[in-house]
Amino acid sequence: MLDRQHLSILREVDRLGSLTAAAERLNVSQSALSHTIRKLEERYGVAMWEKDGRNLRLTEAGRYIVRLAQRVLPQIERAEAVLSDYRHGQRGSLKIGMECHPCHQWLMGVTKPYLVDWPDVDLELTTSFAFGGVAALAGYEIDVLITPDPIETPGVHYLPVFAYELVLAVPVDHPLTLKRYAEPADLLDETLFTYPVPPERLDVFTHFLVPANCRPRHHRNVETTEMMLQLVAAGRGVSAIPNWLVHREAAKLGVRPVSIGQSGIQKSIYLGLRDGDDSLDFIAGFLATARQTSA
Repeated sequence: MLDRQHLSILREVDRLGSLTAAAERLNVSQSALSHTIRKLEERYGVAMWEKDGRNLRLTEAGRYIVRLAQRVLPQIERAEAVLSDYRHGQRGSLKIGMECHPCHQWLMGVTKPYLVDWPDVDLELTTSFAFGGVAALAGYEIDVLITPDPIETPGVHYLPVFAYELVLAVPVDHPLTLKRYAEPADLLDETLFTYPVPPERLDVFTHFLVPANCRPRHHRNVETTEMMLQLVAAGRGVSAIPNWLVHREAAKLGVRPVSIGQSGIQKSIYLGLRDGDDSLDFIAGFLATARQTSA
């Protein structure tokens, strides 16, 4: 019978590339590991892997089991963690994933009252996903996904929590401050600062520059909002950034927001959830707090 041990072994062999490393990771002997998989192969009459020099290469059957392990094991591990929380008197564990670079400040405004209201819930935050945010949500690696760009996925739904406008942050003495809105040609001689996201996922490119066949003179990625706005204030370029961040820092740094295009670029922050999970009281509590928290 196929069980969790088989899934764990094949997942680790795939990750690490050798029986020795997989055995060390799983804290079993190499011979015991080999014996377990050999019995599985004999039961079903298929090989899970084959020798490739000093390494192992998974067969088609082995790759199928690895894909199954990648879906199933995170759910089992998540369930074990939740049961452990209950054993130690906690209501549960809430794992939040974030695909929104500028949302940290907003999220801190959500987590502070939530931690007070739900003291028996363990809260974790991650911005790193092995298979992408939506896959992490569907695979039970996280419970809530914060994203400005929802991707339709079976078993997942999204709830908007607040709307905002993506704007250009420019120095207070920039010529664009004299215009009601920026046009694509206005960026031809500019350095454009953005968060480290591929251009094909940046709205300033997909909804503004690319349709007009325009490119900025230079495009630079900047990790943090603070550094990005410092560079803008120093006259080094302009930045595509949510309007609430510009308004928050405008007086202190000397930057101004300018609409991107005549209609502007309107966005929303969404919370992605697995279907049915918003009926859990501690998740419903997080949603309620998020909706009450302005940016």
